[in-house]
Amino acid sequence: MAQQTPSVNRGWTVTTAAVCANLVLGALYAWGVIGKVLVDPAGSWHWTKTQASFPFTVATATFAVMMIFAGRAQDKIGPRIVVMLGGIIFGLGLIASAFAKTPMQMALAFGLVGGIGIGLGYSATTPPAIKWFHPSKKGLITGIVVSGVGLAAVYIAPLTQYLLAETGVQSTFLMLGTAAAVLVCLFAQFLSNPPAGYVPPAPAAAGTAAAGKAPAAAKRDLDWNEMLRTPRFYLLWVMFVLAASAGLMIIMHVSIIAKEQAGWKWGFVPIATLAVFNTLGRLASGFLSDRIGRSRTMTLAFILQAVNMFLFARYTTPELVVFGAAFTGLCYGTIFTLFPAATADSYGLRNLGVNYGIVFTAFGVAGVTGPIFAGMLRDKLGDYHTAYIISACMLLVAAGLALTVRTPKPAPQPATTG
Repeated sequence: MAQQTPSVNRGWTVTTAAVCANLVLGALYAWGVIGKVLVDPAGSWHWTKTQASFPFTVATATFAVMMIFAGRAQDKIGPRIVVMLGGIIFGLGLIASAFAKTPMQMALAFGLVGGIGIGLGYSATTPPAIKWFHPSKKGLITGIVVSGVGLAAVYIAPLTQYLLAETGVQSTFLMLGTAAAVLVCLFAQFLSNPPAGYVPPAPAAAGTAAAGKAPAAAKRDLDWNEMLRTPRFYLLWVMFVLAASAGLMIIMHVSIIAKEQAGWKWGFVPIATLAVFNTLGRLASGFLSDRIGRSRTMTLAFILQAVNMFLFARYTTPELVVFGAAFTGLCYGTIFTLFPAATADSYGLRNLGVNYGIVFTAFGVAGVTGPIFAGMLRDKLGDYHTAYIISACMLLVAAGLALTVRTPKPAPQPATTG
């Protein structure tokens, strides 16, 4: 008993530090505001919508691929060093972006270097946090940790808007990059895995009924090559691609959508709104999925998001654009809680870093099918209406697949003393 109490407190310290690190790494979403400056006809950049989507797409793809290697490093050497390295590289990517003049140069700096840094940092925040807690809290703790990235746009959108207006694109990148490197390194000092043999304390007696309905822990820990031999992995991967594409499309283009559909120049408002509800979606889905299961929560979120996409072309006032952005954030945020939790449910915690890293490659594919495809359709057809319809259909397919995903049968939980 005496050994468990400090461990619980340590678990919350690790969780808090992980949230803070993700808040900084979420500066990735500053691109939603920066991209608007690059395509502004009155500005000096004169990029097309497709060109402005390119660096963000490279960042998400690199971020996703890097998660595999970063996850394996986290599993082997622990989270602290991996997150520190990620913060430094991410900061350098932003600083290098200050000197980029073309889409290709920006893709290399912001996209490639920045994406490597985000992948390293993000991969090592969730696994150490959930290892400190009982499996019945897996969804909730995952939701809390990943909420940091979603919440980042609440501050990064208005901050970036202010810095761009006051100092310009180059100085904005320099300041954001320097701050990111310093802060992530600071928060990384509080991250650690639990000691060998640590057994998380069971829920209080009053909560055992609810805990009994929680998705079960995996029967055993599978490594990545065993995971790839299971059909469940491919279902999760395809659903991730389909569900993430719609959310990434709106996140990348919502400032432009607000201007074109509603004549609204304050594009940072829907970005910040989307971020708030993105965070709420991550938290709510973690809490809900611990009680009704991952697949049911996924199905509900995907169907609601599909309805929102079908209606998005009708959002022609600032109020309706904000509503659409909020609803997008609420549903989109769920995937970053549900998929790591579902991966842990199916394949265990020991190799979660690399296993979820492989699942997360779906996010890189979604970064292409969402922002770039939507930008190309907008440049060719003059609006985003076709992109909305395609995204809605993809979400309905994801909802159908989610119905086929079965929760693993319970594994016996080790007894705890006291």
